[in-house]
Amino acid sequence: MNDRVTLRDVAREAGVHASTASRALNPETRGVVSETTVHRVLEAARRLSYRPHAVARGLRTNRTMTVGMVVPDLENPLFPPIVRGVEAELGGAGYSILVGNTDNDAERLRTMVASLLAHQVDGLILATAAAHDDLVDELVERRVALVLVNRFAEDVPTSAVVGDDRAGIELAVAHIASLGHRVVGHVAGPGVLSTGRVRAKTFLEAAIRHRLDVDPGLVEEAGWFQVEPGRHACLALLDRRPDMTAVVAANDLLALGCYAAAAQRGRHVPQDLSVTGYNDMPFVDLMEPALTTICVPYREMGHVAGVSLLELMRRNPDLPSPPAETIRLTPSLTVRASTAPPRS
Repeated sequence: MNDRVTLRDVAREAGVHASTASRALNPETRGVVSETTVHRVLEAARRLSYRPHAVARGLRTNRTMTVGMVVPDLENPLFPPIVRGVEAELGGAGYSILVGNTDNDAERLRTMVASLLAHQVDGLILATAAAHDDLVDELVERRVALVLVNRFAEDVPTSAVVGDDRAGIELAVAHIASLGHRVVGHVAGPGVLSTGRVRAKTFLEAAIRHRLDVDPGLVEEAGWFQVEPGRHACLALLDRRPDMTAVVAANDLLALGCYAAAAQRGRHVPQDLSVTGYNDMPFVDLMEPALTTICVPYREMGHVAGVSLLELMRRNPDLPSPPAETIRLTPSLTVRASTAPPRS
C-alpha cells in the first residue's frame, strides 16, 4: 500500500474532479455519480493502491467510521458467522468493526459498552441483550444508533434481527411428533434471554397442538447455552420422566449435553432417546449420531443487522427516531440420524 497516494492523485488518474472522485469512493454518495465514472474511479484507486484516510474522513463527516459489536461468547460457534456477516456489510461501507466478548458477564458488558462509546463509535450491534435489559433502555434513551442481533429486549423500542424461534421450535416438535413420540421433553435455555423464553413457551404450545404429553415436569431450564448445563438438565428430565423417548433442546450445545446424559443413563441416541438441536452449528453433522437440528441463517442475520445499522447511522439525528423493527429470519429443519421412531 502506498501511503503517499492522495485523493487528488486518484482523481487525476481517473480524469475527474477531486470532489467527484470523493463521491465515487464513498458508498454513501456513490449513487449520485454515473456507473461509468464510479467504475473509472474505483479502477484508478485500485491501480494506485489508494486507501482513504479514516481520520480525515471522520473529520469531514463528524464520524469515526467505527462500529462496536458485543457478543456474549465467541467460543459459541453461532456467533462468528454473525460477526462475519456484519463485517462484510459494514466493511464494504468503509467502517471498521471493534468486537468485544463479555463471557456472559453483565458488568463486563456495561464496561465494554461504556468503553466503545468513549471511543465515539458511530453505532452499536449487541448480541447480548437480556429479555428485560436496562442497558438497552439507556442506550435507546441516549439515541445511540443500536441494533440487537440474535436476541431482542422486550418492551424496548429498538431494532432487532433474530431467527423466528416460534417457527423453528414448531418444526422440531412437528418432526418428533411425526415419528410417533408422545412423551417429549424440552431442555430450555435461560429464561432471562428472549431465545430461552420464546423457545420454551413455543414448545409447550406446540406440544398441545401435536397432542403430546403436556407436563411441566417435561421442561427443564439449563443455566446457560452450554454442553454441561444441558447434560444436567437432561439428567433431571430422564430421572423425573424415565418414560421420555425424545427431547427437543433449545440449542445444539444443549443437545450435545443430552447425548452425554443419555449415555450416562445407559441410553442410546436415537434408539432410546431421540434428540433435536437448534442452530445447526459447524460439525454437528459429524457427531455420532449426526444431529437433527434447526438451521438458522446466521451470516444473513449479521448482514441484515449491518444494513439496519447503516440506515440508523445515516439518519438525521435532529429528526425523530424511526420506528423500531424486529426482523425475523426463517429457519429450516435439517433431519439427520439423531431422531427415529420410538421403540415399539
